[in-house]
Amino acid sequence: MNRIIDKINYPGNLKELSGDELVQLCAEIREQMIKRLSETGGHVGSNLGMIEATVALHYVFHSPIDKIVFDVSHQCYTHKLLTGRKEAYLDPAQYTSVSGFTNPVESEHDLFSIGHTSTAISLATGVAKARDVKGEFYNVIAIVGDGALSGGEALEGLNNAAALGSNLIIVINDNDMSIAENHGGIYQNLKLLRETDGKAQCNLFRALGFGYYFVRNGNDFNAIADAFQKVKNTDHPVVIHMCTAKGKGYLPAELDRENWHYMGPFNIDTGKPLHELEHVETYESLTRDYLVHKMREDSAIIAVTAGTPKVFGFDESLRKQFPKQFVDVGIAEEHAIAFASGIAKNGGKPVFGVSSSFLQRTYDQLSSDLALNSSPAVILVFFAGISGGSQTHMGSFDIPLASNIPNIIYLAPTCKEEYLHMLTWGLEQTEKPVIIRVPGNETVSRNAELLPAYDHPAKYEIIEHGTDTAILALGDFLALGEKVVEKLKTEHGIRATLINPRYASALDETILNDLPKYGHKLIVTLENGVLDGGFGEKIASFYGNSSMRVLNFGAKKEFVNHISVEELYAKYHLTVDKLVCDIVIELQKIYERKAP
Repeated sequence: MNRIIDKINYPGNLKELSGDELVQLCAEIREQMIKRLSETGGHVGSNLGMIEATVALHYVFHSPIDKIVFDVSHQCYTHKLLTGRKEAYLDPAQYTSVSGFTNPVESEHDLFSIGHTSTAISLATGVAKARDVKGEFYNVIAIVGDGALSGGEALEGLNNAAALGSNLIIVINDNDMSIAENHGGIYQNLKLLRETDGKAQCNLFRALGFGYYFVRNGNDFNAIADAFQKVKNTDHPVVIHMCTAKGKGYLPAELDRENWHYMGPFNIDTGKPLHELEHVETYESLTRDYLVHKMREDSAIIAVTAGTPKVFGFDESLRKQFPKQFVDVGIAEEHAIAFASGIAKNGGKPVFGVSSSFLQRTYDQLSSDLALNSSPAVILVFFAGISGGSQTHMGSFDIPLASNIPNIIYLAPTCKEEYLHMLTWGLEQTEKPVIIRVPGNETVSRNAELLPAYDHPAKYEIIEHGTDTAILALGDFLALGEKVVEKLKTEHGIRATLINPRYASALDETILNDLPKYGHKLIVTLENGVLDGGFGEKIASFYGNSSMRVLNFGAKKEFVNHISVEELYAKYHLTVDKLVCDIVIELQKIYERKAP
């Protein structure tokens, strides 16, 4: 059977197809996309819902002359297939040859590397402005979906895009979902517009000054292609509001849109994951169980999420049990931090769970709204550390970002006992904002020395006493430090001191001053994050004017894209063998310099 998809190598090939062939192409892409996703995993729901609109986009417009900017860009798989990268979706041997987000390194059709939400309108407005001042003319299209309108940047972008006064096309992919359900007043207006076929007088987009086009079925190729034809070459900003079905064409994804937002490899026939996770305790489940228990005891505790409720285990059924104590603010981390500050300032006990990568959006709120006001909110940072995924979702920058803001206490527990104790203390204290770097995935347990309080001055935990060398292993890198200490002792006869610093943001000056007194000549820091501005640099700065030698081990300041964690650990010398070798060599240098 000759497939239409086999004829498509670049967008221009679409213009050679008849209307029926274009519809058939969409069906072939959906079938192939489901097959590929079942083997690789990925963003299932968003991509299945965008197939017809993406084919229509490339049929009507002329990329890369016309500029297409995807929001989040986790719905770009069909776009990549149509723009010279189809073998990455047709040939299993090439499935991993492209990333899951737009990437200009891969293709001239990808204008930006994008993986975070709410950015496309602002980026597209900037592209259009540069076009205008250069006296050029082409279409600029922003594709916005999956809750991205709840982000502050999206609203700022809408406000300014409406005043551009030239060609700008904003496509709102309204599938009535974020990762979970949508929240916020803007989505009430989208709901009203859906229910009235776009005819309601209350229309946010018209109120801002946009031309407005409503498409009832954005999964109907002809309907959405017709809408694109109407706005092509427009001389003013317009919004196309199209309704699509998240997970379109694959029943399990249509019926369970939240869980199928992103899915690992799965059985196509049953919809069941190929790799069922063992029922082990994770920090996600530990946090969920802890919060549920505490929220039932204390109505002042309020769990806050910014569009990612499952980051601390709150599925739909659990969210319904706490209608007043669980708040999803939508994909709006900046608001979440200020919101939590307000709750804390007025006597509530907010706990905001957020991924390290998404914490990056909150710097000003962390500083001005939270820390400057000493609001005692608790922030739990998940998925922090060196990671081998997309360069858009790196979790290694949170320590430099948050630990250098005054008034913030940034804690790095090493085990579940320490984690829960810090969390309990954070909820009970009323003086400072507390951030806790949630360790890893599966929980670990140890007989940790627990402090009665974690405020200042900082107090480190000395786990093992030694001489010559002291290893300060922060947070979940304590296990690495333990292995290094053991190998130094058994293979080289070096007894190293092992220290759990507990704090990413503060120094225990008493212990640091004592280490040279007890014969330590080398300090080694281990941290699961970027070194520049991180924990280790604080230690190095402390000893800057002394004879103490300090070695810092962590990640290099760089963007890394789809490199395995094992490769990164080896590159950064964060393996037992490499660390032991570096320490032994450095000690030899120290003693050689001291020899007469």
